[in-house]
Amino acid sequence: MITRFAPSPTGPLHLGHAWAAMVADDLGRMHLRIEDIDRQRSKPEWEAAIFDDLRWLGLDWSGPVMRQSERMAAYGAALDRLWAAGLLFPCTCNRRDILAAASAPQEGAPLLGPDGVVYPGTCRGAPRGGARPNGVALRLDARVVGDLHWVERDKPRTMDAATFRDTIGDVVLARRDFGTSYHLAVTVDDAAQGITLVTRGHDLEEATPIHVALQRLLDLPRPTYHHHDLVRDAEGRRLAKRDDARSIASYRAAGWTAQALKDRLRQSRIAP
Repeated sequence: MITRFAPSPTGPLHLGHAWAAMVADDLGRMHLRIEDIDRQRSKPEWEAAIFDDLRWLGLDWSGPVMRQSERMAAYGAALDRLWAAGLLFPCTCNRRDILAAASAPQEGAPLLGPDGVVYPGTCRGAPRGGARPNGVALRLDARVVGDLHWVERDKPRTMDAATFRDTIGDVVLARRDFGTSYHLAVTVDDAAQGITLVTRGHDLEEATPIHVALQRLLDLPRPTYHHHDLVRDAEGRRLAKRDDARSIASYRAAGWTAQALKDRLRQSRIAP
């Protein structure tokens, strides 16, 4: 199996990152990808710290490091293909607009999906011809997505077209500030790196149908998926980059050895 560890260089790696990298390394030949499309928050010093922490943990990666900031042409080509096929539409709504439309009395309570409030289709009728527009958000028309099938380890999973439309909706594939989106970038990158097993936390499991839909629409290979449990604090909250006290560097400074830290994570996903 070919797996990947794909951190963002926007802060220190914490114990949850260590566990994710360990799972990817345990289950296959791990590639490393730096997800740095957010150029304002991504910093070279955080990227250097990622390499340092992984080496301290005794985890190595196969092949060259992939950086999303160097792959905008690949994302643009994927968007061009989807746009030419009439599968995308430009969207000028902001978050307040979306919440207001989704909260209208006739709509009931807003439904939450992988990207927040499920888009109510406000801009779906926008013109789609001509050259792909730049500097605007582009959404996938959920009505073109058919029934989906994928494998979660050894278990087949499915989502029918109506469920995708109603619970996920018209997801953003290009943000006006980034020129791409997480969903498009990771799907294109997984194919480019030859990933056969995507390992990631349960918090990203609901995004999988989006990536499976894009794989079908872009004629990309479909990997198997494995969503592992998350590292949490004593109160049961999952760790985030704001938890600097749980950073790998902080445990190193406190005198932990890499082996002791890895043994602790294998025994329990409660942060010490």
